[in-house]
Amino acid sequence: MTIDTTVASLTVKPGELLSAARELGLAGRWDRALALLDAATADAPEIRSRILLTAAQTALEKDWFTGGDSARARLAVAERELPDGDWDVDFARLRHTYRQLLLVDGAPRFGPAGKDPEALGTLCRRAEALRDRAPDEGRRGWAAMYAGLVADNHFADRAAAHACYTAALDAAESAGDPLLAREALRHLGDHDHDAGEDGLALERWRRATALGAGAGAVPGTLSQQLLLAVLARDTGDPAGAAALAAEVARWADALGAAPLAAQARAFLSGADPTAPPPTP
Repeated sequence: MTIDTTVASLTVKPGELLSAARELGLAGRWDRALALLDAATADAPEIRSRILLTAAQTALEKDWFTGGDSARARLAVAERELPDGDWDVDFARLRHTYRQLLLVDGAPRFGPAGKDPEALGTLCRRAEALRDRAPDEGRRGWAAMYAGLVADNHFADRAAAHACYTAALDAAESAGDPLLAREALRHLGDHDHDAGEDGLALERWRRATALGAGAGAVPGTLSQQLLLAVLARDTGDPAGAAALAAEVARWADALGAAPLAAQARAFLSGADPTAPPPTP
């Protein structure tokens, strides 16, 4: 059926539109989600600003899995539309800054080496401030999650990060947020794996995989499957690990998640994706 878009009109509840776009983004259909949001019009400023913020959040997800920086411009637009101090747009900016500071010479670098100490300190304080002024338990948990990521991946402070991840998991269970629980379990499992607690890591990573799949997070579930491949290889099943990683690479290629596909292929060549890259 062909619809004449010059005369057709359609009314959709804003909440349904935003939910549909978020679910498309979680599924790795980032361009479709952004096209849907860009096609929406709203006279009410509060609805228009939420559409723009959702577009920025979707672009953040796209950038994480594709390696681009499409979120920068969309964040700037959302910040102009939303009032100063809006928690959600401030959190989106934190996520963008976290990722940008993680990249040194175009590649992820863990720990503080080669990074601006002042910028890292500001990032840490912003994460803590967002946690302190979060309007509900779920968002408090997300701020705690990113405080942990900052401690872990920018300061190499594993103890502080573990405490933040545990707080994020508690908040996720209290708020009923499967995506936050998935994120916290993913990183707690990484700590278990590093400590040689493979049984606990497997339990947490399996649960994280199921939570991500249940929430429709296709690229996130693939990245979680790669961690299960790591454990399979570490515990004596190299053939199973290789089969799982090969499928992760195939699916990631199909989605356009090039960094994840490259990580899976590196695993097939013997690399450990849970090991941080060499630090100068």
